[in-house]
Amino acid sequence: MERRAANALPSEEGRSERRRHRKGKRMGVAMDGGMIPIRGEGWKEVKVGAVFEVARRQVVDEETRERVEVGCAVKQSYVAHLGGPEAFGEKLWAEASWRGWKGSWETEVLGDGAVWIWNLAADHFYDSYQVVDWYHAREHLAYAASLLKGEGTEEARQWRKQRETTLYQGHALRIAQELEGEVERRPQQAEELRREAGYFRNNARRMNYMEMREEGWVIGSGAVESGVKQIKERFAGPGMRWSRIGAERLLPVRTAVMSQRFDQIWSELYALP
Repeated sequence: MERRAANALPSEEGRSERRRHRKGKRMGVAMDGGMIPIRGEGWKEVKVGAVFEVARRQVVDEETRERVEVGCAVKQSYVAHLGGPEAFGEKLWAEASWRGWKGSWETEVLGDGAVWIWNLAADHFYDSYQVVDWYHAREHLAYAASLLKGEGTEEARQWRKQRETTLYQGHALRIAQELEGEVERRPQQAEELRREAGYFRNNARRMNYMEMREEGWVIGSGAVESGVKQIKERFAGPGMRWSRIGAERLLPVRTAVMSQRFDQIWSELYALP
């Protein structure tokens, strides 16, 4: 069951108030998971977290090809945990605190929509804005389009393109309602349509993409997806099989390398009695 966060959406009043009190840096965290092979257990999930600062950068818009200013994740650092979300949440909060989270004037949490992510956000990052990764949301739209219009058809492409605009403008509930309205007419796809409708309905308050982008926030979880990819490259290569204790011991080393802090951590460990 998902635990509600106190500040899932930035209200207009809240945004205006925070703009009047801007000071220091803005920060974010993103969470995701990837599978690695553990001997005697099969494929197990490693939870990965990225901590980053939010900066504005000039990029080329995918649609208009014009240069626009958007929020980007910079100065990323990483944590990873082979196991449940509770211990992972403690590791991520410790890293965010070490990076100066409490001194930031605004913060955000990015995720793919998984309930465990929002539960950790409620536990450790309860006053942060929450955002469902834009690209995961688009993937769900693409799947819904295939259910309604047929996989790979021009009708599906057109439907998805139109609903992407609706979603970007912050109207996820409209998409949920449309999918729910198709359930009775499509009994063979009813279960999948309900699931996709639930995804947009349950996360609607985390899908104010246009407003969040205009405010200079990051709306894509590329930072943590890059982290998951780097973990999998090291732990899930061809023929690799890890003991649980071996993976647990190497994960902190890998994330130190990814965070560009290996030399610092090695020096600290070397100096221990």
